[in-house]
This record gives sequence, structure tokens and C-alpha cells, in this order.
Amino acid sequence: MAVEAKIFAGRASKQLGEAVAKSFGIALGNVIVAEFSDGEFQPSFEETVRGQDVFIIQSTMPPADNLLELLLMVDAAKRASARKIITVMPYFGLARQDRKDKPRVAIGAKLVANMLAAAGVNRLITMDLHADQIQGFFEFPVDHLYASTLFFPEIEKLVNAGDAVMAAPDVGGAKRAGSYAKKLDTGLALCHKQRKKANEISEMTVIGDVEGKDVILVDDMCDTAGTLTKAADLFMEKGAKSVRAFCTHAVLSGPAYERINNSNLTELIVTDTIPLKQHSDKIRVLSTADLFADVIHSLLENKSISSHFIIS
Repeated sequence: MAVEAKIFAGRASKQLGEAVAKSFGIALGNVIVAEFSDGEFQPSFEETVRGQDVFIIQSTMPPADNLLELLLMVDAAKRASARKIITVMPYFGLARQDRKDKPRVAIGAKLVANMLAAAGVNRLITMDLHADQIQGFFEFPVDHLYASTLFFPEIEKLVNAGDAVMAAPDVGGAKRAGSYAKKLDTGLALCHKQRKKANEISEMTVIGDVEGKDVILVDDMCDTAGTLTKAADLFMEKGAKSVRAFCTHAVLSGPAYERINNSNLTELIVTDTIPLKQHSDKIRVLSTADLFADVIHSLLENKSISSHFIIS
């Protein structure tokens, strides 16, 4: 007898969950979240999951309630006798805390991995971790997807339409931008930045020739948009014709929207791993629903998903 699968979503990713379930070909499972007056909450599955593979979709961007809600849903599924519990975390929160870069700090990404394992997760599906080595924090399988599956066709059109150059807004993104440049046979430019503290850039310089070029920036996330918009301004100062940016996770906190709207960016293309807080004419969203649904199908049928790894 074939094992049945059900897809549920937490409140932070309800819209994406509905899209994934529709693409998969089933209705999104029914979850209700009871809230107490002091802010405590309790999710519950309103349908049986006994003996079934349960996929729980929830991005864990702030507030921390999103992570706690996911953990409670995992625990509820385990106690309801689910066969397997697979968490789909399109955006893996705390991924920037992947190492001790100074004394007496936590390694938040490892802590989240421990909590997911303790709650009862059997497998994780996520997208564009801030650092690939985070996969090593888990003692169960991790399917690490890349937004390049969605971005590559869009970038290829831009490259074919004009004189384009791939770029990274910082040295940390050089490998990603370099992979695109090699695959598309384009030039490569980098921005070198120095920070005095988090989310505040003290100095930035451009490495590479961008004069007369259509610059295409790629990054895993856009938080306050300070790095991205400053890089776009610098590229334009160096003679670039246009600057577009592709960022997987639209964190977009603080003054991000204002910075983007007032910047030299022609367009910012993001995915729906994190729902946008407000509309912007400069921001275009690509859906990840079909990609996640296809990967879920492949996992259930024990098929390879390596065809999705265009650029890693």
C-alpha cells in the first residue's frame, strides 16, 4: 500500500504553502492555531496524519514565534503518529550565525539544527543557505535547493540581450557570481566592503571592469539593502549602463524598501521564500512553489533531484 503524503503550512508561509500544495495536486492540510491572551499559541492538525509522510512548510524569519510554531507543529505530527516528518524551510532563519566569528557568541544555525532533530524531524528541504556547510550541522538528510533553478533562465535572457557582466555585492558572494559568469561566459565584477558593525558599511570599492555593461548582481539575501544599493550606485559611477539584482530571500528590513526605491537599481528580482511586507515597482517576485512541489514528488518516488542544481 502506497504511503500517503500531506502538506501543511505555518502561518508565516501560508500563501506559499497553498501554492505548493496546488502545484503538487492536493489541498493544503488544515491546521488551526489557538492563541492565548498572553501571546502563547498552540497549533493543532485538524485531520489525521497517522502513518503518513507529513511535509510542514514554514520559513523561520523573525519573529522567533515562526520557529517555535514550526517546532510545535513537528511535535504535534510526531505525537499524532506521522510516518515521517519533513520540514520545508524555504528561508532558514539564523543561517548567518553559522560560526564563532568572535568570542562568547552563539552558533544559532547549529542550535536550530539541534532543535529540529529533538522535535522529531526526519528530513529538511531548504533553499540557499547563507553557508553551504550548515548542512553538516544536521544528522538527517538535507535537500539544499538553489534559486539558480529559477534565476538562471531570467539571467540568461539578460545576457543574450546585451553586454552583461555578473557581479557580487561582496567577496562572500564571489563564488556564486563566478559560477554564473563561467556558465554564461561573461565577465565578473566584485564589490569589496568593510563593516564597522552589522548592517552598516564603512567603505566599499569595485573590483573589475563594468563600464558600458549591464551589471547583474546575485546574492542569497537582501536584508537592509544597504550593501546592494551602495553596490548599484558604485557600479553606475564606474560607467555601468544598468544594474539588476537577483536575491533569493527578501528579508527587506528597516529602510530596505526606501533604499531600493531611491537607488540606481533597475530591478530587484526575489523569490517568495519570505512574503513581501509592501509593494515596490522595482521588486519582482518569482514563485518557488513548482520547484518545491516537484522536489516533494521526487522524494516520495525516490527519484533524483540533481537536475535542479544548475548553479550551486
